[in-house]
Amino acid sequence: MAMLRVLKGLNPKQIFPLERESTVLGRNPECDIVLEVGAVSRQHARVFNVGGEYYLEDLNSRNGTFINEQPVQGRRQLKDDDEVRICDSVFVFHQELPLEETLDAGTVHLDDGSAALVDEHWTGNSTVMSRLDVSQGRTGLRLTAQPETKLKALIEIGKNLGKALALVDVLPKLLDSLFGIFVQADRGFIVLKDPRSGRLLPMAVKHRRPAEEETIRISRTIVNEVMNAKQAILSADAASDSRFDMAESIVDYHIRSMMCVPLIGIDDAAMGVIQIDTLDQQNRFSRDDLDVLASVAGPLATAVENAQLYEAALRQRAIEHELTIAHEVQQGFLPEHPPELAGYTFFDFYEAASQLGGDYFDYLILPDGRLALVLADVSGKGISAALLVARLSAEIRYSLATQPTAAAAMSQVNRVFCKPRWEDRFITMGLGVLDPRRHEVTLVNAGHMSPVLHSRAGATEVVSHDASGLPLGVDEQTDYAETSIRLEPGETLTWYTDGITEAMDRQNRLYGRKRLFRQIESTSSGDVVAMGQRILGDVKQFVGAHAQSDDMCIVCFGRGSVESA
Repeated sequence: MAMLRVLKGLNPKQIFPLERESTVLGRNPECDIVLEVGAVSRQHARVFNVGGEYYLEDLNSRNGTFINEQPVQGRRQLKDDDEVRICDSVFVFHQELPLEETLDAGTVHLDDGSAALVDEHWTGNSTVMSRLDVSQGRTGLRLTAQPETKLKALIEIGKNLGKALALVDVLPKLLDSLFGIFVQADRGFIVLKDPRSGRLLPMAVKHRRPAEEETIRISRTIVNEVMNAKQAILSADAASDSRFDMAESIVDYHIRSMMCVPLIGIDDAAMGVIQIDTLDQQNRFSRDDLDVLASVAGPLATAVENAQLYEAALRQRAIEHELTIAHEVQQGFLPEHPPELAGYTFFDFYEAASQLGGDYFDYLILPDGRLALVLADVSGKGISAALLVARLSAEIRYSLATQPTAAAAMSQVNRVFCKPRWEDRFITMGLGVLDPRRHEVTLVNAGHMSPVLHSRAGATEVVSHDASGLPLGVDEQTDYAETSIRLEPGETLTWYTDGITEAMDRQNRLYGRKRLFRQIESTSSGDVVAMGQRILGDVKQFVGAHAQSDDMCIVCFGRGSVESA
């Protein structure tokens, strides 16, 4: 099968098989070979097959197409090993694949470009070793470290791993020590599986002669096989070992002997591999060498797990620190104390179920002396809900300052939260505007529980239940209605979130509205503070030791029994 192999640009050595009659190269994402370079035309050139012969045609590109640095005019026949250049990208044309290799090989590079994982074919022609399958190579002078050198290196490895907290620092030192043990080694690497993403990541790479190689190629398939089987592999002659099926990373770099050992964690799962290989035909690895490498793999796996736990603890500590700061910021959105208004008393309470809550309340003094009271419950929990609360706080202040009525202010806030950026989020909110001169409260409700009016006679009544509109963020066309009531001396209004009525005890029974109403009715007329404390005390007694599952917020205010002068 004919193909184009990348020499420069894209991923060097990447192969594009020419399976179709026509293959288009260009910047357009719909091209068969996409070259994401500004100088490349959207459809730059194409390769096409006529009776088994391949031709290259320039598609009137801005910067031209070249074969062996000669510009292509019209169409030119491609011959084996012709170099095709499109701007800075260079390909070589092959009539047949020079080696049997996987055509869709994907490549993942380290950030510093020092290693790459490549997909290669693995055959099942020989048994993966727990029984270590060692192919016989020719004998010769064997290069080996002295026993005291090996012992010294193993002690050094043990010390390094014992104090390993940051693997990025200790793993290169471990490879240095292994090169002291395996003096015939030409390269080595350690690959670990990212515990969060599951991706295989080359964590440390070492060359005996680093100047000779800029990039190390690692067979992803061999690594996966060793990890899946949880068995070590030793090959005395990797180039002729049938298991590797002439893998490109083996052939291209003339690897003669290699050892690959899995790193097995405490849960008996493979978390990566350590591999050492050599180009020296006369000094190949032995079963004893594999035993030494396997003895290192156990402590290394433990060190990896300890380091991952340490890093997870650091991340958790950082998250907790950020949440603490966010909690303090969110508390800044809430009133420091109830307002002081002649003839009226206020009580409020807020307690989040976690560090960041989704309930919100506020008192806002309007320019004409009226007082706005806001109580809301944002959908969701945690950081996302806290961010919504922050935006709500800003929007309700702006809307009350710019709109003529409470209903208009609610409608404006609703339009903000109906925008696509807030999709799947909604807010229930109650808004009350108290005119202390007229003792009148104007109420607007956006899907929230209606406030409870406690009369001077001790009766309770749900206010404006029929006037409740949809929650904020549901329908941009929602019209909100206002309901006005007059507060007589000794009367109170109680507003709450569902964290109060839906508080649960150990038997998962709900506190409920009826019990809330009983606490309101049993409080002396006009004693707002006593009413609020009575409700909270009863809720806490009901819940007992059961964990709080939702934010709790309550706001009570009432008119004094005796008019002030």
